[in-house]
Amino acid sequence: MSNVEETLSIIKPDAVDRNLDNEIKEMFKNKGFSILKEKKIQIEKSEAEKFYKVHETKPFYNDLCAYLSSGPIVVMVLEKENAVLANRELMGATNPNDAEEGTIRKKYGISIDKNSVHGSDSVENAKIEIDFFFND
Repeated sequence: MSNVEETLSIIKPDAVDRNLDNEIKEMFKNKGFSILKEKKIQIEKSEAEKFYKVHETKPFYNDLCAYLSSGPIVVMVLEKENAVLANRELMGATNPNDAEEGTIRKKYGISIDKNSVHGSDSVENAKIEIDFFFND
């Protein structure tokens, strides 16, 4: 029985600013992901605050929201078998220094904050995050 899932991926401002969006999309495609939907947008800080609400008690919350709204981002719906886990494996550890070779964050991440990509951490959150950006 196949377990095809959808997950949300965000190419963050640091990667978009360096024109890495197409290279990152290629990495997803090479790993068997289908990009079902994508759009390049710029969000307000208030929208970032809603998106990252799950983190609002954490010390990095304000910086995270300011950063996500600091420039254009590319939001995508990815589909693949076990997409959530597969995407997290491809992204690599949050801190690029700890990420494995061949992962997006190892290759393109600048710092723990500017780590180039976001991906949903569970099937449940993937649905919430996809609806947040693609509720039309």
